[in-house]
Formats: sequence, C-alpha cells, structure tokens
Amino acid sequence: MIRMGSGVRRAGHRDRGRRRVLPARSGGARGRRLGSLILGVATLGAVGWAVVPDGAPAPQGAALPLAGEPADDAVDDSAGPSKTVVAVPIERPVPNPSDAPAVTPPPQIAATGPGTFAVTPGQSGRAGTEGSLLTYTVEVETGLPFDPIEVAAVVDATLADPRSWIADGRHSFQRVPHGGDIRILVATPGTTDELCAPLRTRGEVSCRNGQNVVLNALRWASAVPHYGGDVAGYRQYVVNHEVGHALGESHVDCPAPGAVAPVMLQQTYGLEGCVANSWPYP
Repeated sequence: MIRMGSGVRRAGHRDRGRRRVLPARSGGARGRRLGSLILGVATLGAVGWAVVPDGAPAPQGAALPLAGEPADDAVDDSAGPSKTVVAVPIERPVPNPSDAPAVTPPPQIAATGPGTFAVTPGQSGRAGTEGSLLTYTVEVETGLPFDPIEVAAVVDATLADPRSWIADGRHSFQRVPHGGDIRILVATPGTTDELCAPLRTRGEVSCRNGQNVVLNALRWASAVPHYGGDVAGYRQYVVNHEVGHALGESHVDCPAPGAVAPVMLQQTYGLEGCVANSWPYP
C-alpha cells in the first residue's frame, strides 16, 4: 500500500533580581515590620507556590522568585498597617485529549488496481454558454476509496467555476454518462503509468494522453506538500491543468517570484517561487 503525502520527485536572567533594602525604622514599627516579613516568608516557604497568576508573563527582565522566596513586590513599603502575603494555589487546567480536533487519517491508496472503472451516471448541465462544447465522463478505478459521484461533483464544479476555462468565452463543458470527448479518470499509480505511457509519470503525477485525462489517485488523495494541506485547491488545480492540455494548452514557467502561479505551471513538481493557484483566470 502507498500512503499519501509522499514527496514528489521531478520526473521529466535568569537573574534572580536584587531585593530591595528595607529603610531603617524606629523601634516598635521596625519590629512589627520585620515580624510581618518573617511571617510572609514562612508562609511562602510552607506552601511553595509562586504568587503569579496562571499564564501571566513575568515583567521584562524580572526573574520569578524561587520556591519559598517572596517576590520582590511581596512587601508593601508604603505607610500603614503591615500586610501579610498569602500564597494562593494555582490551578492549572489539565488538557483533555478529547478536546483536540479530530484529524481524519488519509486514505491508503493501492499501488495498482484492476484497470476497470466505475462511470458516474447521469449528466451535468452545460457549463459556459459560449464556445465549443467539450463533453466528458468521470470515472474512478475499481477499489479506490473515492465515490464516483463525489469525484464528479468536484470536477463539474471546477469546470463550471467562472475562474475556469469558460471565462475566455471559447469553451463550454458538460459531463455525460458515456461517449464523451474525453474521459476524466481517477486511477491508481500503477494504472496511471499504464494509461499515460509513453509519458513517464512514475506513479507520482497525472497526465493527459489522447482522450484520457488521468488523475493520479495518490495526488487526488494527498495533494503535494507545497499546497500546505489544501487538498481541495490542489484537486481544482489538477483538473484545470490536465483539461487545459486537452484544450491544447502547454506548460509555462513562473513569470516572477511572488506572482500567482499560472495554472499550466507544473505545480505538482514545485512553484518556482510563485504562489499556488488553481485557476486559469484567478
């Protein structure tokens, strides 16, 4: 079994801080103050908690007190009755694994399949009202973990999007149940290689070969790393790219670093400094 997500090779102070020195005080007041300080230290030493709110950062350049040590601001030097610092336990929330978002594991794709395909039944409406009509079937190789109807919905919506090829007014599309001008096939890597030959897809990429627009199931499932997990966006790209070949379009390069990638750039291999893009007319 092949796991999706494989890379694509190109074919073709602490400083404890200084304590403040308490100002000299006369007789009884000083005694009371010292007694309060000792009581505060004893209280902290027994509890051993930091008098810092949970999650609040320490001031810039300040060191947190050691366990059993009062913080620098634990003694109030202003006039008035002495104050005793009371340590309050800090309750730290315990993460609950069930709170984490569920991650759907990627499906496994067989290395090869039987070479037979399930054709999506029914037909779509016509996408685009101008230009020549290109009909197509959508087919999924037997045994793959993709519903042909769901795959067809992605293909239909992609080709009907106003950013797709219909934007130029020269093309329109319609899915049919059989006898289409082209076959859009989602195939295992091994079957992709067979259908794309003599093109060298090496089980990794897709192709257009004659009437066949072959979408590699490995890429359909996992996209490519430089698409940043945007599997839906990659699927739109690969449909537009390979159908673009069926319309006579050829490969192009990235025009400039930071530019939007042309849909006919071989984005499966890399972006050449461009920004990923799924559409002919973004």
